[in-house]
Amino acid sequence: MIHSRSGAAVTIGTRTSIAHRSIVHGPCTIGDDVFVGCNSVLFNCSVGSGSVIRHNSVVEDCRLPPGFHVPSTTTVHSDLDLNNISQVTIDVAAFSEGVATTNVGLAQAYRRLRNDF
Repeated sequence: MIHSRSGAAVTIGTRTSIAHRSIVHGPCTIGDDVFVGCNSVLFNCSVGSGSVIRHNSVVEDCRLPPGFHVPSTTTVHSDLDLNNISQVTIDVAAFSEGVATTNVGLAQAYRRLRNDF
């Protein structure tokens, strides 16, 4: 679900994957190549490009730098909480890229199916 309070923008970059049952509530800016896992909540934050937010996490009231990894079930309530957050590893990046590639392929296949009828 993507929604916002009146007058607050939500911006989502290219090749970003937002998994099912996630909530993106504006104001919120999400960079390119970001992965947001199932059931995660983003509110009043910016998420830098290449970041990975795993399942069941909350990110609010902060600026997550590019390339950061928020592990599953982690809650980030301020920029101070970022001291406990690490950079994205090669394994985490590969998982996110795999999800994004699969989703792009599915979207292309759906478009082809739509044109076949």
